[in-house]
Amino acid sequence: MSIRKYETFVKVVELGSLTKAAEALGMTQSGVSHIINGIEEDFGFTLLIRGRGGVRLTDEGERVLPVMRSIVNCSEQLKQIVDSIHGLDSGTVRVGAFTSVAVHWLPGMIKGFQEKHPNIEFKLLNGDYHDVEQWLNEGSVDIGFVAMPNDLSCRCIPLMDDRLLAVLPKDHKHASLEKFPVELAENEAFITLLESSDHDSRRALDAAGVKPNIRFTTKDDYAIIAMVEQGLGISIMPELLLKGRDGRLKALELEPPCSRTIGLAMATSSDDSPATRSFAEYVCNWVKTEYA
Repeated sequence: MSIRKYETFVKVVELGSLTKAAEALGMTQSGVSHIINGIEEDFGFTLLIRGRGGVRLTDEGERVLPVMRSIVNCSEQLKQIVDSIHGLDSGTVRVGAFTSVAVHWLPGMIKGFQEKHPNIEFKLLNGDYHDVEQWLNEGSVDIGFVAMPNDLSCRCIPLMDDRLLAVLPKDHKHASLEKFPVELAENEAFITLLESSDHDSRRALDAAGVKPNIRFTTKDDYAIIAMVEQGLGISIMPELLLKGRDGRLKALELEPPCSRTIGLAMATSSDDSPATRSFAEYVCNWVKTEYA
């Protein structure tokens, strides 16, 4: 069975749709459907359940997906190694990042890297901490920006400590304070991320023994900022995320202080990828230069 068939199957799963996969691969939907049907016929069992909302994996599909994805990844690595032997720069680096890195770091990193390596392409996935860790574990990305410490089994490189700050409306009664005592969060309407991603504010609150008055929960970092701007409550957020967004906000250092460590994680399947190794090295040097 050709690698192309595995690539098609993996793309269908990633996008959750035969139609979207066909568009991404430059194929017809019937062509994609024919390939999936052929794989199922070869294997002797159903891999995908089709529905109006898209497709989902069967139990058997869940079991074979990691191996198919590994084969596709190894094929890409082999191509990159062969190209590097010939003195060529090529390949695709799949990057997972949470919001603050995706907005404030990645554009500059990629621009600088592609000036030296113009033929290396990028596939970017943006989510929260939980999403990035899941993508790394299942091999959907080669490299991911993560919060440290974490439970990942892959290699993680610490990049930078990022302060956590209290975020208040500009006209809030505590906006004139030099520092924000964390215990004040108990008496204020508090806006937070979903529990699976709320590592930052929870760390600061737990360290101070504070139980916040949670009024709103969301998955979107910038939704929190917008809600704070409208006076719906306060929050605790990383300094990097707030870059350039202080117009209608007041950001105060916490008392006691707290921070997160931004790290770079490489999926085990990407260890032999020249393009991924080159980009990882560039990222580490970029952060050192920008935050020297």
